[in-house]
Amino acid sequence: MSPDATGMDAVIDGVTAVFLVVGALMSLGAAIGLLRFPDLMSRMHAATKPQVLGLFLMLAAIGLQMRTWWVWPVLLVAWIFQLLTAPVSAHMVGRSAYRTKHGHRELLTKDELEAVVQRAAESQKEN
Repeated sequence: MSPDATGMDAVIDGVTAVFLVVGALMSLGAAIGLLRFPDLMSRMHAATKPQVLGLFLMLAAIGLQMRTWWVWPVLLVAWIFQLLTAPVSAHMVGRSAYRTKHGHRELLTKDELEAVVQRAAESQKEN
């Protein structure tokens, strides 16, 4: 093995270690936010934003350590799936919390959902 290959391996291992530590810290921050934040909206923010970035860094670390090209598309698909499903699920939880009055409406700056909920309630009364 040439000296350049071992030097490159050390760089890849170092970048992998940084990605793993930062990704784990982002995931830990998301978990702590879920436990410590006071209301549903801030908990949803904690569950989606840092978790998606933490997962990306962890998947990138896996891809760097595998050192094969075929693993990258699989990891990319896993990350895109998480990127698409986490915000959608948080949105649905937020809407259901709003409709069941589990959210703190007084904390909202602008309530754009109130008109939609009112129209839906009126159409249900008509039927």
